[in-house]
Amino acid sequence: MTITPGEELLPTTRRALLHHIATAQAEGRSPSLVAAVVRGGRTVWHGSRTCVDGHGPDENVQYRIGSITKTFTAVLVLRLRDEGVLDLGDPLEKHLPGTGAGEATIAELLAHTAGLAAESPAPWWERTPGSLRPELADVLGEQPHRHPVGRRFHYSNPGYTLLGALVEELRGAPWEQVLREEVLEPLGLTRTSGQPQAPHAGGWAVHPWADVMLPEPSEDLGRMAPAGQLWSTTGDLARFAAFLAKGDDRVLSAGSVLEMRTPAAPPEAEEVAAGSAYGLGMQIQLRDGRMLVGHGGSLPGFLAGMMIGVEDDLAAVVLANCTSGPAVSAVAADLVRIVAEAEPRIPEPWRPLPEVDHDVLELAGPWYWGTSAFALRVTADGGLSLGPLAGNGRRSRFRNGPGDGWTGLDGYFAGELLTAVRRPDGTVGHLDLGSFVFTRQPYEDGPSVPGGVDPEGWRGIR
Repeated sequence: MTITPGEELLPTTRRALLHHIATAQAEGRSPSLVAAVVRGGRTVWHGSRTCVDGHGPDENVQYRIGSITKTFTAVLVLRLRDEGVLDLGDPLEKHLPGTGAGEATIAELLAHTAGLAAESPAPWWERTPGSLRPELADVLGEQPHRHPVGRRFHYSNPGYTLLGALVEELRGAPWEQVLREEVLEPLGLTRTSGQPQAPHAGGWAVHPWADVMLPEPSEDLGRMAPAGQLWSTTGDLARFAAFLAKGDDRVLSAGSVLEMRTPAAPPEAEEVAAGSAYGLGMQIQLRDGRMLVGHGGSLPGFLAGMMIGVEDDLAAVVLANCTSGPAVSAVAADLVRIVAEAEPRIPEPWRPLPEVDHDVLELAGPWYWGTSAFALRVTADGGLSLGPLAGNGRRSRFRNGPGDGWTGLDGYFAGELLTAVRRPDGTVGHLDLGSFVFTRQPYEDGPSVPGGVDPEGWRGIR
């Protein structure tokens, strides 16, 4: 049976998903847990479990999503960049002066490499009113930095408060209003808001050593809102996940959301071991051999996880209303894995290119860097890809430009220029890639090989 995007999941897959969230809710002792799976850009499964008989939350019930809010804030900042209002390399001071943290660039704030403290000064901001911290100085404190700017990844909630303030400064409107007008309304996220809107779940703390609960306070975070204020639903977050996978030109292009999903912060040793990294407002994790992107979130009384498997065209959202309990981001990752393994994505049919530039086609085929064999291929999108003919080695994709050259998009040659050097008769003699020379034969005789080639050529041992 052929499964195409948009079809419903198989009954066995649906049962496996339900079993997994039921186990997570029971073992994690969460008052309720709700989840959704997205495939092909639309929700194909929704499930929930609750301790209240006959009252399972659906895709329209709001939960607080904590730090998934940061991804929304990052989208607003990338929109400003794409409009030319700012550059990610700009220091914050250029656009928002006087914070005391203005040396950090906007990219460093997005990637949590600005060296700022993880939290605002006491009292604990997640359980106290935002009115206690009315100004940015109250959020940052007298010593906002814990590390030199740009040196290491250090997750910072105040850093995203600064980004929210930056949005307000450049848009001339409150952060939540800008978010609603520029992201929520265009994407149809009608059940995402700064304050809870019925129906919504209540937040609970579950006793670690007894099956009893305590209600958690629900505070307006004030200045800290861009770091964790939002309430949302699995329905809305499913649509948001689909946007983060493909982009939407009404909000942010596919290229810009790809930039958000690309590692931007140097991981710490434990993060390398765990296969995790951080992009621009998005967490990145290698799990079960699958690259996942998204974000987790928590506030007292709530846990949230959103994971996207871009290559599998799958995403999952898991929300729970307890302070600690189920590892919701791990559960979301497992939901992606369950569907990907049970119903693997059917590739699109191969189709030839509608047209090809013969000067580009001339570049395709085997090339040698010294004695290492590489293949240069013309890709379906009209770009080029370079990789070793066998085994591991340096791989990169290239896009056309500037001029007659090709710019590396990823891997070792990211940002480097690939140029075809032509002979007097117009044929390609060799490739120059960031000063590396690629020839059609290993150490091909001629002036192109740095250091020259021994005139006696290749030989054996007598």
